[in-house]
Amino acid sequence: MVLRLSEDRELLVTEGSTEPSRSSARSGGSAGSFGVGASAVALVAISWIALAAAPDSVSIGSGDNGRRAEVRVPVPDDLPGFRPEIAFLPNGDLLGFTEIPGGAFTMGSDPGRDSLSFDLEWWGDGRVQGQPYVPTFYMARFEVTVAQYAAFLNASRHPVLDARTVQAPPDHPVAWVAWTDAVAYADWLDGDLRGRADLRDTHPMLAGLLQDGWRVGLPTEAQWEKAARGSEGRIFPWGDMPERDFANYRARGTTAVGSFECPSCAHGLADMSGNVWEWTVSPYQPYPFTDDDDDETIRSEALWVMRGGSFGDPEQMIRAANRGGADPGARRPFIGFRVALVPD
Repeated sequence: MVLRLSEDRELLVTEGSTEPSRSSARSGGSAGSFGVGASAVALVAISWIALAAAPDSVSIGSGDNGRRAEVRVPVPDDLPGFRPEIAFLPNGDLLGFTEIPGGAFTMGSDPGRDSLSFDLEWWGDGRVQGQPYVPTFYMARFEVTVAQYAAFLNASRHPVLDARTVQAPPDHPVAWVAWTDAVAYADWLDGDLRGRADLRDTHPMLAGLLQDGWRVGLPTEAQWEKAARGSEGRIFPWGDMPERDFANYRARGTTAVGSFECPSCAHGLADMSGNVWEWTVSPYQPYPFTDDDDDETIRSEALWVMRGGSFGDPEQMIRAANRGGADPGARRPFIGFRVALVPD
């Protein structure tokens, strides 16, 4: 069963299949991907209700031609734990980028071990898991915040298509962003940091990576899952059992990034479960995972994979192997993103 969230608020559901359907039911639209069964049907109902309640977009600062007007988004003078002078990135030599060592890792779910798994997480009819190899990369410790996104908006002419994108507190994850917005932010940040590296305005290690061809972008689906579950194949970022103290889920809204301390979470990353769904650079396609045919998939009107679940989701949706998918223009209060530093 696949849920497709589209710009025109369609909810598309196909039972017994991992292929997106082209038949639809009207709804507010959700962004999860679900396996078949009674529990999945219940989750579909939950998502339908949540998305139907999501209000339509409200534009801000854009003209008739969609170009952004000269509107400056307010940002704080100071934000504890972040550096206002460097686009409000986190303190630290690498500005929040955390090394994820290269190697093979367990991807997907084994329903014999994880009874909450959906069929979209199984690598084939054998209900097995995969062991893809992912080279070393760096994942942002936090989701992109409202302050970071506002710094991007103020430095660029990127349109602000929804006022609510920048109305949450500055240290909360940015939401109401489409996949296209996330890609634009990553491209801007890459250029900004690259310019600082040329001016020797960043740590030598970060500057060296950028000068060697590494770039800021959205993580692939495999990179995201490797970062979330570590080398042990955990069901959740912290282990195999749900823990309300480690993530923001079954809640009413977002919280400041890093609010839930999780010393046992893989790689020390925050909010890999809950808070907001996170866009990836990967188009949705059935497992086994490969990015070799992404271009072909994109030409077939692909959905884009999102990971991690959100503040309003139950335990089943915030597992590290769960897969969500949405149209690239979808903007919702529970969709955000984080960036990665990856080899080109």
